Amino acid sequence: MKLAKKFLHAYTHKAVNHIVKFLKWTVISIVTGLVVGAFSTFFAFCMNTATEYRIANDYIICFLPMAGIVTIFLYSVFKYKNDKGTNLVLSTIHAKSELPLRMAPLIFVATVLTHLFGGSAGREGAALQLGGSLANQLGRWFRLDDADKRVVVLCGMSAAFSAVFGTPMAAALFSLEVVSIGIMYYAALVPCVFSSLIAVNFAVSFGVSESDFKPLTFPDITLWSSVETVILSLLCAVLSIVFIVVMHQTGDVFRKYLKNPYIRIFAAGCAIVVLTFLTGSRDYNGTGMTVIFRALDGHAVWYAFLLKIVFTAITIEAGFRGGEIVPSFFIGATFGCCFGQLVGFSPSACAAIGLIAMFCGVTNCPITSLLLSFELFGAGGIPYFMICVAVSYFMSGYYGLYKEQTIVYSKYRTKFLNRKTRQ
Repeated sequence: MKLAKKFLHAYTHKAVNHIVKFLKWTVISIVTGLVVGAFSTFFAFCMNTATEYRIANDYIICFLPMAGIVTIFLYSVFKYKNDKGTNLVLSTIHAKSELPLRMAPLIFVATVLTHLFGGSAGREGAALQLGGSLANQLGRWFRLDDADKRVVVLCGMSAAFSAVFGTPMAAALFSLEVVSIGIMYYAALVPCVFSSLIAVNFAVSFGVSESDFKPLTFPDITLWSSVETVILSLLCAVLSIVFIVVMHQTGDVFRKYLKNPYIRIFAAGCAIVVLTFLTGSRDYNGTGMTVIFRALDGHAVWYAFLLKIVFTAITIEAGFRGGEIVPSFFIGATFGCCFGQLVGFSPSACAAIGLIAMFCGVTNCPITSLLLSFELFGAGGIPYFMICVAVSYFMSGYYGLYKEQTIVYSKYRTKFLNRKTRQ
């Protein structure tokens, strides 16, 4: 009888403790989802407005070099010259640095300027930094310890990603998976899921969600279509490495030969303007979402992915603010579409496969990639996406967009590595 009472007391104590923790993180995740969701929704609204204005007034691209100078000036005024972008968010989670609140308004304004004047970049990098910065400040206001503040930063990342992309499942898992490859921060699962769902619903209620993708119809999988999918995925894995290397090598060249940040960003802005007029197209300015949708409809030119790599590398590595994930969507979708046209296998399906394979290759996030494929394109292509994610993750090696991303366990063996990604 005494043993039963003792067991009941211990079980009740643990149950109450778990309920208290659950309620604590429920409240924190709700607040984080609402706050980050609100700011991310406003950010998405401003980005959409800036993009629409640029498209309607394409001459504004000529002022991109001046927008670059303003960006560097703003970061200088706020004494934030050594901006590490998304790497700083990952570094904070690794407990190596601290996210300053001033990052939020800086990345907000700088990214809108980049897109307004035609820089080639995504918006998710800014969203992750915005969400992480705001969430870190909430952690201070909640007076959380360092470990719990890192969980809140993960919540902020999920909320921002979800609000901007409209993909709550992928957003909830992305922040858990991207930090350390080979392990996941399951301690943050509940708050990340809650904050992600709250943020996306906030964004959808204001009509600014980025989830404009439509479910695709995929052909029945056969032995030959499986082989073609493996080949496409392998090529996208190689292409993801090329994209990563070009990005970082471009940055090294800029910093070596153009040491002054004002001269560097002005020269890069001029280069983007010249390239834009030489190509005679505005497809490579901004996010390039219209080109992605065109590729998913089965239409793309063979050189589109190459030009996007060049435009994005010059833009981001010179000091303009934005993200690399949407450009990777562009590169993967257009390359996949062209592959499908070449081999005679559904260009639309190949564009979707290429998009997901490219995303997996640059982020090293296979589970997030699978969830993203379901949310963007529906469940009809599950066999194809399983193949492309597995192959791309395996063949992309230890390269990654984010140098603060840690490869904890080997991709090829049950072996502990704990090393940074290759650049």
